[in-house]
Amino acid sequence: MRTGRDLAITRMREAGVNQPAIDTFAQHYDKLAGGATGLIREADVEPALPAVDLADVQIDPDGADAREALDATVVITLNGGLGTSMGLAGPKSLLPVRDGLTFLDITVRQVLALRRRYGVRLPLLLMDSFSTQEQTLALLADYPELAVEGLPLDFLQSQEPKLRADDLTPVTWEADPRLEWCPPGHGDLYPSLLSSGLLEQLLEQGYRQAFVSNVDNLGAIADGRLAAWFTASGAGYAAEVCPRTEMDLKGGHLVRRSGDGRFVLRDTAQTAPEEMRHFTDAEKHPFVNTNNLWFDLARLKAMLDERGGVLDLPLIRNAKTVDPTDKSSTPVIQIETAMGGAVELFDDALSVAVTRERFVPVKTTNELLLLRSDVYAVDTADSYRLTKTVEPAPVIDLDKSYYGHLGQLDERFPDGAPSLRQASRLTVEGDWTFGGGVTVVGDVTLSDEGSPRAVPAGTVLQPGR
Repeated sequence: MRTGRDLAITRMREAGVNQPAIDTFAQHYDKLAGGATGLIREADVEPALPAVDLADVQIDPDGADAREALDATVVITLNGGLGTSMGLAGPKSLLPVRDGLTFLDITVRQVLALRRRYGVRLPLLLMDSFSTQEQTLALLADYPELAVEGLPLDFLQSQEPKLRADDLTPVTWEADPRLEWCPPGHGDLYPSLLSSGLLEQLLEQGYRQAFVSNVDNLGAIADGRLAAWFTASGAGYAAEVCPRTEMDLKGGHLVRRSGDGRFVLRDTAQTAPEEMRHFTDAEKHPFVNTNNLWFDLARLKAMLDERGGVLDLPLIRNAKTVDPTDKSSTPVIQIETAMGGAVELFDDALSVAVTRERFVPVKTTNELLLLRSDVYAVDTADSYRLTKTVEPAPVIDLDKSYYGHLGQLDERFPDGAPSLRQASRLTVEGDWTFGGGVTVVGDVTLSDEGSPRAVPAGTVLQPGR
């Protein structure tokens, strides 16, 4: 009788998945079948503070060191997500966020602006999924100047079967067979770079390091000072961290493993429910992992060659339903890894503290409304750099029942986001529609009054009013 492992590997081979990805899946399947949960216990780790603060780095951001470092850097942007948590059906990167521009538009224009400023190659490589590649490349056709000779615009991450939660066999879903598959998490970056031939190609063309970030974090720019700092450090890997705020208390963070002192990335899926109080304790763990990382290409290549293309990244056991929009559909387990988990494989790994301007994630409509508001500005005349206009940013808490999906958000803010520069917090309970030109001042709560309500155009919302 064939096991769930055999059935899954057969499906992957028939789908043309590369061998390093299959071997990586098999390794993690064995751990999962053996009872591994991937949980990282608070008793087994210690808080980790960054050893370096970017504010203390004495490097001229416009100097020769910055230019030389950027000319040897490749920008890799993770672009495999569909934004299903916000009700999107297409690539999240194609969501309009500022002045009619999408995440991808702004990312591309940021890279092109850096090339002009420094006179460097600085290629942009998108790690696409089978779900995002076609639409992404269609948009990139509007930027013929983006291509760098000898390199593609993107490469594909692999895919793996979702596993039934009851017996760990590949799930079958006749209503939509595409839902039988999932990406293996962004830890797939490393075997995909190897199997695509891109890693060797980059090294042959003189690139020495990579800067990687999520496409939905517009604060993540290939900064010249950071690039030069990483080059000079001689480290194989560096993670950017920044101070946590109330809006990202559940974000992943770096800790040190008590046994060997190595950095470990811990995410919510690796934390037991009863230990979430430790995980979200901002005094104990005051920095959040931005998922902006730097790594040495040659060091990575040597590590992958030595290990047959398989990096033993920490297992993330992600419990879902086969149809993420239907909670009554078959329960499944998705085997995932995080690219940031590679931090523990480098004995000289570093973390560097950066400002919040380098970490502007958009995982929920709360964060999207904030990004669309006057709390942020984009330099559309030159750099396309995202800057914050007020410090600290207000906390946004919208009722998920009425604002959880993009369509709901747009319906209730038909004239765009309200002015939030003078706000400290906006909490919306219930169904409220906002007219144009609304201004929020201080800590404002709109209570659920049991029926749809409207905030008239031009209203100034203040506490108690």
